Amino acid sequence: MFLMNMEVNKIISRKIISASVSGSMFAILLGLILPNPFGKTISSIPDYLLAVALTTPIYLMYSFPVILIYGVLTSIISDKVSQFISTKIKNEKSEIIISGVLHTVFGLILLLYSLGASLLFFITDRVLQKKNKGYKPLQAIKSLAIPLAVWLIFMGIVYLEHIVNGV
Repeated sequence: MFLMNMEVNKIISRKIISASVSGSMFAILLGLILPNPFGKTISSIPDYLLAVALTTPIYLMYSFPVILIYGVLTSIISDKVSQFISTKIKNEKSEIIISGVLHTVFGLILLLYSLGASLLFFITDRVLQKKNKGYKPLQAIKSLAIPLAVWLIFMGIVYLEHIVNGV
């Protein structure tokens, strides 16, 4: 029972770390791809960079809690179902494919936005799983500093821009 509990802690810890990394990357990428969700035209590179700095913390505030809660839960479900199915068909390579398909299905909830986040989460989790370190709950808690640092950095950029321009 103790060993099973430790294994569950490692899995959940890895999933939380995956959410921290992929959620931060998702917000930054979404800010770079869609710097102005309201359609205002961006006329220069400085305007583009300011728009990215303004939208990234907003994207992070709205997407990270969803990625952390929904993403971790559905990723655990996807992995467990794919492990179960792959043992029934006796093909270990099918586990990755089935898990990827389930991550994709769960990621279709908000179409392209959530699909991108889901695939980013899946890739991040597989990279962390491949490193095969025994992730601990304290590491998972520390990883939550990643999205906080991203938020603070981008808000700091916005603040500095306001100071420089006197707005």
